[in-house]
Amino acid sequence: MRKLAFVIIAAALLVLVGGAVFLAAWKIPAPSSVVERTIPDDRFPR
Repeated sequence: MRKLAFVIIAAALLVLVGGAVFLAAWKIPAPSSVVERTIPDDRFPR
């Protein structure tokens, strides 16, 4: 039983570390479209 628990914990840690390395190495492209919004003056208190 102890060996099974160790294997499950080791597999979970391996998945977590692998996911962290994947996210750290992934080059996510920046958005290339320009967003322009007009905000009315009524929304800002004076």
